Amino acid sequence: MTIRNPVQWGVEHLGVKGKAAPPVAGSGQQAELALPEVRRIEVADLLDALTKGLDDFGANRTDVLFLCVLYPLIGLVLARMTAGYDMLPLLFPLASGFALVGPLAAVGLYEMSRRREQGAPVSWVNTFGVVRSPSFGGIMMLGLLLIEVFVLWLMAAFAIYRVTLGPAPPASVSAFVHDVLLTPAGWVMIGVGFAVGFLFALFVLAVGAVSFPLQLDRNVGVELAMRTSIRAMQVNPGPMAMWGLIVAGTLVAGSIPFFIGLIITLPVLGHATWHLYRKVIA
Repeated sequence: MTIRNPVQWGVEHLGVKGKAAPPVAGSGQQAELALPEVRRIEVADLLDALTKGLDDFGANRTDVLFLCVLYPLIGLVLARMTAGYDMLPLLFPLASGFALVGPLAAVGLYEMSRRREQGAPVSWVNTFGVVRSPSFGGIMMLGLLLIEVFVLWLMAAFAIYRVTLGPAPPASVSAFVHDVLLTPAGWVMIGVGFAVGFLFALFVLAVGAVSFPLQLDRNVGVELAMRTSIRAMQVNPGPMAMWGLIVAGTLVAGSIPFFIGLIITLPVLGHATWHLYRKVIA
């Protein structure tokens, strides 16, 4: 019996096997699971990727807004589900946890940036072209893994609340805010919650930073895509950590108030992620 890391567990749990990467043009050779070349990047590359993401957003503003208007609606539905005091402790975990499924939510945006890069027509209808990708099945499997992580995060957040401020539900919104901000138990909940949330976010950043764009761009399997993403983190720990903070902070800010800001922040980050992938993967 061997102890497996979370990545291995996730791949085996989903029953997905990595496929061999197609040969890179001009290389003349192909390894069974050879990782694509990972470049070193700097913080300046993150800013350049964001600038290009803004440019893509500006060039396709109408189509992108139409495509992304769904996400605030989903957020409002989720917020309505927590309207009762019993579910109030999950409101912030829901908002912050959106970053855990962000890479999956932005797949259509990656496709728009890819098509614009190639000079092909771009519209919200074209985003459905991802279903024709040879790696579409892998994209969906990796997406299911992120959804599982999101659900586990909500379960962990609720368990932390029950141990610190629970198990009784909050008496009111004002009482909940008071208990969270002005009591030792609330401070413990915040500290433990941020520590546990950081671990979830780190896992998603490691396996999802470039894996979705890579699968959209090349015919590779889930395992190879995840290994490449982890390699990108190992080669660029500082810039990739900064990118994770930018993504998480921007998505949380876009979720307040009422998730409306996601109409802008999600497409810009989605387009920027494609350009970051282009910088990281040779």
